[in-house]
Order: sequence, then C-alpha cells, then structure tokens
Amino acid sequence: MMMHNPPHPGEVLRELCLEPLGLSVTAAAEALGVSRKTLSALLNGKAGISPEMAIRLSIAFNTSAESWLNQQSQYELWHAEQHRDKLDVRRLVAA
Repeated sequence: MMMHNPPHPGEVLRELCLEPLGLSVTAAAEALGVSRKTLSALLNGKAGISPEMAIRLSIAFNTSAESWLNQQSQYELWHAEQHRDKLDVRRLVAA
C-alpha cells in the first residue's frame, strides 16, 4: 500500500537525523563527505537521494541504504501517480 503524500527524504533527514543531533548543514555535509550545496539541495527537496548518497547516509546514521532509496522511490512514485490520468498509454492484451 502506498503512503499518502510521503515527505521528501530530505525533510526526513533534517527532522529525524540532523536536528536531534544538533548538526548544522555544514557539519553534516563535512561528515558525509559532500559539499554543503549538495546536502542543502537534498534537505530543501531540490535533489533526490542517489544510491551513493544512500550509502553515505547509511554509514553516517547506522541505517540501511535501502531505507533511504525506498523513501526516495515512494516520494517519486506518489508524485508521478498524481499525473497518471495525463499519460497517453493504452492497455496491452494478448492477441
């Protein structure tokens, strides 16, 4: 069952990982080995979680890379489903 309007993974990262630890964007970016700009884009919903970023997050926060990628996938799929009726696709059936 798909979640209703799931949050962007960057929002989850900010609220459940960075804020409880009192981490600034700069400190978190440094720990993750990415630029502040890269992390900021993710936290602000301007970028998604790549497989590499998922691995970085899994190492830093002792989580699974799959959980981060699943969040990204659910977020993208929910948003794509909102435009399902605008897709020009016809059902295929056996001849």
